Amino acid sequence: MAGSAALIDVLKRELKARGITYARVARGLAMSEASVKRMFSQKNFTLSRVDAICRLANTEFSELTRVIHREEAQISQLTYEQEKEIIANKKLFLVAVCALNHVTFEQIINAFEISKTECIQLLTRLDRLKFIELQPNNRIKLLVSRTFSWLPDGPIQRFFNEQAHNEYFRSRFDRPEEFMLVVNGMLSKSSSMTIVARLKRIAKEFSELHNEDTRLPLVERSAMSLLVAIRHWELQAFADLRRGKKSGPRARPANVM
Repeated sequence: MAGSAALIDVLKRELKARGITYARVARGLAMSEASVKRMFSQKNFTLSRVDAICRLANTEFSELTRVIHREEAQISQLTYEQEKEIIANKKLFLVAVCALNHVTFEQIINAFEISKTECIQLLTRLDRLKFIELQPNNRIKLLVSRTFSWLPDGPIQRFFNEQAHNEYFRSRFDRPEEFMLVVNGMLSKSSSMTIVARLKRIAKEFSELHNEDTRLPLVERSAMSLLVAIRHWELQAFADLRRGKKSGPRARPANVM
């Protein structure tokens, strides 16, 4: 069930926030660490075990449900018009991305050529768009969910495709924390869907790690962009050689971003 899965995700985050390892949970439940890991990965819990883990984490079951309700009230995507307004202003887009990365008001004006007054104006626009809530002393509260993403084929993804695509790939991807790999193959529909599901899990893990790392000082975090994609595609040079065809298939991409 989606509700129970969300509950376990919140419980897992609470354990990490408190520095409680699977090994410690295993000792508290008199189970093996492997069994605890399997229990979390399969999200297969009895209520008594959830209660026991809550006691280990010094939290209440009711608090977990309150976190879920708060997250359900948040939005996972903006509307097309909201994205269009954000991408139309370079500085507004920058401040929106900074907010997503939990960069503070002071850090924004110190890092970029944006005055205090201008930054407040930009944050006020994002507040009006219900992207953030601008709180007293210019504190920024995100109103989007932990799984927030830009609209598929929306204004911001189109901006990337049309303007940022070449810039993104203008790299050797050879730094220790970078990686790029192109794999070609022929898959059945079933196998393709299996890969899509795994790529979605990778994207979710990226979001989870991003949220965990917001606790670290800004100097310990770097801007990173993960591009996850799979699509029907054949190199045009190959398609031109197909018998009886002047051009290859131009199926719409099955992008995962």
